[in-house]
Amino acid sequence: MTSELIETAKSMRLDILRLAARAGTEGKGAHIAPSLSIVEILAVLFTSIMRPQDVFILSKGHGGLAYYVALKESGIINDEQLDSYEIDGGDFPGQPAKCIENGIIFSGGSLGMGLSYACGLALANKKRGEDKRIYVLVGNGELNEGSNWEAVLLAKQQELGSITVIVDDNGMQSDGKSTEILDVDLASVFKSFGWQIVTCDGHSVSELLIVFESSESEKPKAVLAKTVKGKGVSFMENNNAWHHNRFNDEQYQNAVREVESIGL
Repeated sequence: MTSELIETAKSMRLDILRLAARAGTEGKGAHIAPSLSIVEILAVLFTSIMRPQDVFILSKGHGGLAYYVALKESGIINDEQLDSYEIDGGDFPGQPAKCIENGIIFSGGSLGMGLSYACGLALANKKRGEDKRIYVLVGNGELNEGSNWEAVLLAKQQELGSITVIVDDNGMQSDGKSTEILDVDLASVFKSFGWQIVTCDGHSVSELLIVFESSESEKPKAVLAKTVKGKGVSFMENNNAWHHNRFNDEQYQNAVREVESIGL
């Protein structure tokens, strides 16, 4: 399974690069680096962990491109739908828009909202006695938004153990290094609020499988996934210029060659 997931992640990265390059030629550009950092997380969730009744919420909407390719890999959307990325009037804009038919239940864009939404769903499911797990992917910079911590408190108080928050902990955000903006020990904060805490390599599919398959409890869980912004393309890694950007042809070809060489 591990080798298959590694190949799935490679395929996802190539799709991300291809669609981002096309968006650039149309003058729009794409959030490339924040999508590349969450590839393994989504590959594991969408192809190995989530059951049909489970729910995924992308709170960091600027990772939408990775979300779309994960939907394709899991068979929820097809290649033709994926190729409509950023086409005017289409179902797959730069940041996700709610569309149940396409497996998207939450509109991204305004940061700090996904976890509150997840709490409402989890509380309703608990009252109805429904067995649904809810996975919420947030950015480490997004956690600067105070609304997240109100939701964290509520989830603990209501014992919403069906919620798993995955933090894309790449150490960067749109304005620079996270430690230079708000230096927060996320593990200590989540723990002090009564959550389960797990830290893992967010690019290791074997570690991610163990983390997501671990036993559930009444406590909500926070997975602090250590990642690299722009992972897989050396000139993008930890380079905030690629938070949202456009390729030239040489950059695109170099990026593709690097990703294709992964695992060789």
